[in-house]
Amino acid sequence: MCTTQNENMNHVTETACALFRSGCLKFGTFKIKSGVLSPYYIDLTWLLSSPRDLSYIAHIVADKIKKIRLYEPIDKLASIELKGALILPSITSTLNIPSVVVRKAEKKYGLTGRIVGGTVRKGENLLFFDDVISKGTSKLEGIKPLEDLGAHVNHIMVIVDREQGGKENMNKLGYNLHALTTISGLIKALLQSSCISKEVSETILSYIKDKG
Repeated sequence: MCTTQNENMNHVTETACALFRSGCLKFGTFKIKSGVLSPYYIDLTWLLSSPRDLSYIAHIVADKIKKIRLYEPIDKLASIELKGALILPSITSTLNIPSVVVRKAEKKYGLTGRIVGGTVRKGENLLFFDDVISKGTSKLEGIKPLEDLGAHVNHIMVIVDREQGGKENMNKLGYNLHALTTISGLIKALLQSSCISKEVSETILSYIKDKG
């Protein structure tokens, strides 16, 4: 079982253990959004049932955002429903930065529109946060409404890069993609920590190589 008792463990290993221990990382056969089958699945909503691990992930994301703010102002954080938006409040409360959530579809009643939680003003600098990145399509879906309102989105932060071209796609479009870890880094850390078997590791690393 993964533990984080060693104070010398690096952030990748601790992140890997937090995701594994909380149940965010699943092994088996899963159909992902693109329709292809994957030997693993990442569901960050499981952090909600593991406060210790949620707190760790929120703090390490916050630390990375603080480093970005040393050279570039960030007025607000933003995410798209559902998974990234569930974790976002823990990050914003740590940083004391306001945040907004982009709905996947415009609400037709009550407070209409796609932005909830606050107002996006022209000229504001927003950092877009989400759980994982594959190709990056959903990131563009979340960023577009913000840019349509005149916001500047230069940075995207995710917890895991699935290494399926998303980072490269975002960089080509002018966005800076930051990730706590890649899926291969996560798997290698879990193998080294004896959290998963060599067979599971080889299966997933082979899948990453084929789909990368």
